[in-house]
Amino acid sequence: MKAQERAERSAALMWADDQVSQALGLVLESVGEGRACLTLTAQAQHCNGHGSVHGGVLFMLADSASAFAGNSRNQRAVSLNNTITYLSPAKAGDQLRAVCEERSLVGRNGIYDVEVRNQNGDTIVQFRGLTRLLGQTFFDE
Repeated sequence: MKAQERAERSAALMWADDQVSQALGLVLESVGEGRACLTLTAQAQHCNGHGSVHGGVLFMLADSASAFAGNSRNQRAVSLNNTITYLSPAKAGDQLRAVCEERSLVGRNGIYDVEVRNQNGDTIVQFRGLTRLLGQTFFDE
């Protein structure tokens, strides 16, 4: 099986059970080996009392991008540790795009960087996720 097919199949199986990302309005735009892109059109229900997109929503968008990248090899992975830096506020109506790139995968440990940008290209969030492979697969190969 080719890497792209493996990534797409793993993502499809994971997405089918990812009710929280779907309920929030995330869209899985693309996935490949060690990478993923998710989008979100920010709406009023995503905003906090300051009128900006809630940090937890931004965290979830970035974390989901990291999750799809980290699970792209038909190897189930979970987060060990995540850090996030909020650089600019996002507002309702913004088109947010979270792009994740794998930086390292050694043994069972992975490092993933996510950048969330708005429709103007402004960086909203920088996120680093550390993952651990569980030794389990999504499907038999």
